[in-house]
Amino acid sequence: MRHLYSILQEQKDKKEKRILTVLKGPHAGEKAFFAGDGLLWEKTGQGFFTEHREEAGAIRAEGQQELAGETVFCDCLGEAKKLVICGAGHVGVALLRMALLLGFDVTVLEDRPYFADGARRAGAKRVICDSFEQGLDAVDSDEDTYFVVMTRGHRYDLICLEKILGKNYAYLGMMGSRGRSALVKKKLLEQGFPAGQVEELHAPIGLSIHAETPEEIAVSILGEIISVKNGDKKNSSFSEEQLELLGDGTDTRAKVLCTIVARRGSAPRSVGTKMLVLEDGTVSGTIGGGCVEAGVKEKARWLMQDKEKRQELIPVSMTACDAEEEGMVCGGVIEVLLEKC
Repeated sequence: MRHLYSILQEQKDKKEKRILTVLKGPHAGEKAFFAGDGLLWEKTGQGFFTEHREEAGAIRAEGQQELAGETVFCDCLGEAKKLVICGAGHVGVALLRMALLLGFDVTVLEDRPYFADGARRAGAKRVICDSFEQGLDAVDSDEDTYFVVMTRGHRYDLICLEKILGKNYAYLGMMGSRGRSALVKKKLLEQGFPAGQVEELHAPIGLSIHAETPEEIAVSILGEIISVKNGDKKNSSFSEEQLELLGDGTDTRAKVLCTIVARRGSAPRSVGTKMLVLEDGTVSGTIGGGCVEAGVKEKARWLMQDKEKRQELIPVSMTACDAEEEGMVCGGVIEVLLEKC
């Protein structure tokens, strides 16, 4: 299994990455990694997924599918979500702090040393203090990158937008009034940028919640970004910490990976969400918290002790009564796949 997670770390630039796992059927436990149409890894080698390579490679939808009479779970993988903030004024710093709480990998671009230092003090791990043009040249982006432009002036906004529109990204937004946003879009069209691409620019940025303070504006921006992020149906299912624990081979503790493979009703986390449980009780990630998560952890610890089983599929019920007793507002049922790693 570690070989798979090493490959995942090496294949960050690949598109349409999926892990397929047989949940039910004679080949339960078989696993394969696809990128695009290519089968890059299979647990047993020349096994079930090789035999059904064409049909398996055509599976793109997140969730459970039928393949050759067996039930297969398709986990569509994205990368860690990256946020690039152009401008470290009051709103930029508020956005930085909130984005870090939500798990974004944040880069801040600022051409004024004093404001760049402010972003560092606020917790930014990567701050590029240079001209916006040079700074954006140093930023690698992909389909999991979210750009927010909030510089101190109209001409700096345009410099940023011109650079970013030539990159790959999931989201591009600019802070400004309706009049300023309309003027910027007009200038971009005059410069020959495609009308469809300019129209997709989120400007004015953020959800309409009548925000006034920097913190409220940051909430409105992140609300819009979250809406875009959760609409693409890709999960950044493995955190950097999880991949390090699974992939480097130096951590010898027993581990069980717990993945939500089905959800019915108002369960708190989506299909593909993962939690890694280690034999000493260490946990990386969450699948919802409360008694639900505690029960899954206990099952994972039991699986570690079982010398016969390699995986187990368990239903977890969150009835209205259970949810109320635990102070939760959700109900529903999830299925969780437990796998020894």
